[in-house]
Amino acid sequence: MVMPCLNAGRPGSWYAATAPAGERHPVLAGRERADVCIVGAGFTGVSAALHLAERGYSVVVLEAARVGWGASGRNGGQVGSGMRESMGALERSLGPEHAGALWVLCEEAKEIIAERIARHRIRCDWRAGNLLASTRERYMGWIEREAEFCHRRLGYRGYRMLSRAEMRDEVASTCYVGGRMDEGGGHLHPLRFVLGMAEAAVRAGARIFEGSRVERLRWGSPARVSTAHGAVDAGYVVLAGNAYLGRLEPRIESRIMPIVNHVLATEPLGEHRARSLIRSGACVHSTRFVVDYYRCTADHRLLFGGGETYSDRPLEDPGAFVRRYMLRVFPQLADVRIDYAWSGRLAITMSRLPHVGRLAPNGFFAQGFSGHGVALTQIAGKLIAEAVAGTAERFDVLAGLGHRAFPGGRRLRHPLLVLGMLYYALRDKL
Repeated sequence: MVMPCLNAGRPGSWYAATAPAGERHPVLAGRERADVCIVGAGFTGVSAALHLAERGYSVVVLEAARVGWGASGRNGGQVGSGMRESMGALERSLGPEHAGALWVLCEEAKEIIAERIARHRIRCDWRAGNLLASTRERYMGWIEREAEFCHRRLGYRGYRMLSRAEMRDEVASTCYVGGRMDEGGGHLHPLRFVLGMAEAAVRAGARIFEGSRVERLRWGSPARVSTAHGAVDAGYVVLAGNAYLGRLEPRIESRIMPIVNHVLATEPLGEHRARSLIRSGACVHSTRFVVDYYRCTADHRLLFGGGETYSDRPLEDPGAFVRRYMLRVFPQLADVRIDYAWSGRLAITMSRLPHVGRLAPNGFFAQGFSGHGVALTQIAGKLIAEAVAGTAERFDVLAGLGHRAFPGGRRLRHPLLVLGMLYYALRDKL
């Protein structure tokens, strides 16, 4: 049985059922002025709003639905170190200086999360520990080399390698041959976190409008951002809609591809059974191309994400879809009831690195976090605030990552992506 959503206006999920309702923000009606108008009230938009408001800027945030409605309120809640691409590979492609600067920003992203939780007293169930679980012996070499590289070249001491036996002791599954614990990573309740940051942004002076989908954007000085019932004139515009931005800005649309992830939450397992699955309480993600990711919640459920689909058409039963991935890892849970199941879009890039940059004459954007958005959106929001304030050196570290458009144009790029994903999904099984 899948439980209903009790948090009005949000997609049904365990997150929505266990988060506070949050402040209801008004619909934009009439004309507003602001130094900065932000499109999207997810992690990126709320992070940028909070940083900008703290600097004294007048900020308006326009959200089509509710704060945290998209991926920011539905994701796996995992916080890791670095990016999707290994730091060794980034150093080879970008050079030591650029790669090192990226690592510093990634570490700062984790610090921002810790600081926000502590300063604003956000009750979001933070727990340390992020475990990469290897499904193949051939992956163990590069996992260990990356840990050694980060230790030797970047001074990072948070990684700890696990043998097959140690991995089996940590996670009650026979799927893995070893792994790597990241003591500097962890997991949280993402909807609680984004709602807490939104409250902090409003206290700092930002204005948030919900139910205010942006329909038109006219660049200029000032720019005009229009909804069905109002408009905002602003000196700067920040596009933070990610996979939900649609075709509002064609110049960046082709650099990302929306995909759909699916997540379930089991019935409460009790503390003893939950700890028997993941001894330390860390979150776990696998080396599969179509990644499994899971963790135990504060109320001792297993929250499990697995499988991807590439169509906007909703699954009839996302719980049944994800359950088979869960049972591949934990067959001992065959008797367990599924209480919640949900889906949500995220955006990937060709390189799996975030796509951050400027739009002339007075725009900024951040998108395509490719599954690493919980942390990287936090530093992206801070760097956008710095760039608006006129200090762009650190912003340019992220903006300097080159990004190719997905091949095939608007008509063919989605079918080509599906073919590519199916190929890599087949490799997972071989």
